[in-house]
Amino acid sequence: MAGRRATVTGWGAYLPQQVLTNHDLERMVDTSDEWIVTRTGIRERRIASPTETTLQMSKVAARQALTVAGIEPQHLDLIIVATITPDLLMPATASLLQAELGASRAGAFDLVAACSGFVYAMTVGAQFIAAGTAETVLVVGADALTRWVDFTDRSTCVLFGDGAGAAVLQATTADEGILSSVLGSDGTGGMHLYLEGFHELLSANGMHPPKRPAMRMHGSEVFRFSVRVMGEAAVEAIAKAGLQLDEIDLLIPHQANLRIIDAAAKRLGLPPEKVWINLDRYGNTSAASVPICLAEAADAGALRPGMNVVLVAFGGGLSWAACVVRWGWSGVPGRG
Repeated sequence: MAGRRATVTGWGAYLPQQVLTNHDLERMVDTSDEWIVTRTGIRERRIASPTETTLQMSKVAARQALTVAGIEPQHLDLIIVATITPDLLMPATASLLQAELGASRAGAFDLVAACSGFVYAMTVGAQFIAAGTAETVLVVGADALTRWVDFTDRSTCVLFGDGAGAAVLQATTADEGILSSVLGSDGTGGMHLYLEGFHELLSANGMHPPKRPAMRMHGSEVFRFSVRVMGEAAVEAIAKAGLQLDEIDLLIPHQANLRIIDAAAKRLGLPPEKVWINLDRYGNTSAASVPICLAEAADAGALRPGMNVVLVAFGGGLSWAACVVRWGWSGVPGRG
């Protein structure tokens, strides 16, 4: 019998309506569909409209997750939103989401770990549950990164899309749920992926308005880092869970680059059918990437009770995170 753990009982996702294809980008910047697909695996991505805010996308994904779990918002003890694109610096997106949902009993805070954010937030939520200070936690990953993309910079504008994903975690003593987690950061590489001009925006006066902040990336450095760390983090999390590599049934990786995903799968010895990929349709949705994949896999019936699933991500910071989840959802809402 396992000790007290956090198990996933609900999930949801939201993708904006507007589709931006590689062929659209060919008319905007010096690039081509072949160049983008060959180097990234991306064919199209979703772009948030002015009304599709981080909060609104989070709300839709969260409500779906609560419905799947059979949970009313008033039963939530904690809401964690992982985002680097909040609609406001204050109050937290999680606090605004609490109000939108009517989750009057829940504590709420945002977590900033870039593309690693959702796995970080899952780990934090699981710790609240393991400690007995929460029974039910809503975890959301949501970002609208295209609002900070420079569409004249072909090294970044082809990569990112917008979206949100959510999961409900509940306490269980069954042999399921989050078995292990690994979190890491290397701040010495922080300036390889950053938002340029944000400090100038905050410190500027009205006489000299700054340029709009924009994502900047040193692609070769980030690529080398991610190829190494995705596999290493996954292997470490699997070992911490007391499992062997051949006991992993599905890999749900951050959707940043197909070559990075392939390298992680190769490190784990997983065939393509055991790796969930939607990168071609959505691009890199930052903190929303992993939970959107999780929701898709669950909705498609690719997750069955007893399966061992690895969630792994890397992002700005530079950061990385991985966790192993033994899937326990049996199709009975509210089970725990």
